[in-house]
Amino acid sequence: MDSRKAGITIVAAGILITLIAVIIAVNSMPDGKGTTTSTGSDKIAVIHLNGTIAFSQSTSLLDASGTSATMNDLERAEQDPSLQAVVLRINSPGGSAAASHELYSQVMRVKESGKIVVASFGETAASGGYYVGAAADKIVALPSTLTGSIGVISTVPNLEELYKMIGYEEYVFKSGPHKDMLSTSRPITAEEEEIMQGITDDIYDQFLDAVVEGRGLPKEEVRQLADGRVYSGNQAKEVGLVDELGGQREAIELATQLAGIEGEPEIMEYSRTPGVFDILRNVQLFTPNPFDSLPTYTTIKY
Repeated sequence: MDSRKAGITIVAAGILITLIAVIIAVNSMPDGKGTTTSTGSDKIAVIHLNGTIAFSQSTSLLDASGTSATMNDLERAEQDPSLQAVVLRINSPGGSAAASHELYSQVMRVKESGKIVVASFGETAASGGYYVGAAADKIVALPSTLTGSIGVISTVPNLEELYKMIGYEEYVFKSGPHKDMLSTSRPITAEEEEIMQGITDDIYDQFLDAVVEGRGLPKEEVRQLADGRVYSGNQAKEVGLVDELGGQREAIELATQLAGIEGEPEIMEYSRTPGVFDILRNVQLFTPNPFDSLPTYTTIKY
């Protein structure tokens, strides 16, 4: 057998093994409609928010992870009259300010529907992740959780010198003096810098207001804490940014208590339908993209 035939045989065998592994994994994974991990007469939903928060993260056949999956789960929880409480498990470094605000607003709607919401912070619940958690009735964090990072960052890249190096030229036709304000082909002007700083300050103030409302702290006290720094879970509890220390188990126990549930509640693990990438990761035939953890580019980010 020549080397070409051997190569084709190896590739075909690899594809066959992968398909068999996928079939086995699909049969062993949840159906995406939510699985019950314990039974009882009252229900608590566990919803996950993982990774960078961004509108661009949507469910698909290839990869069902993303912000939109969490949004869908929260909407489902809002409309489910059988639920008494929701535990929102957050493991996110933040991301888009607008997407974070939309998730925050949906958590508020879940509360308005009469349900208790307890945020459970995982490894990281910082910036936009903390913003979403601030909407909860109570926050539970691990002692080693990285949280806080309350602030806003705006980035406007200047690629003028790079464009010169590659010979790229741009002609701009605009209806007003600031229509090309975020152009990457020239430096930002002093007036544009003032405009962008004003936008950043306004969105930062919205973040402060959300923390003030959620934590019941004076605004000036929150402002002193909100200089962008991260806190450990221990430190966050000391300054009033979280309520209790613990993991998901403790968050469920707190939600049970706050909802007035007697006995053992039924825990509904809201599970999304796994995408192909998730299945391959599950059987360790596909390693995560090292760039998945990098923040997506947005002009305004938490």
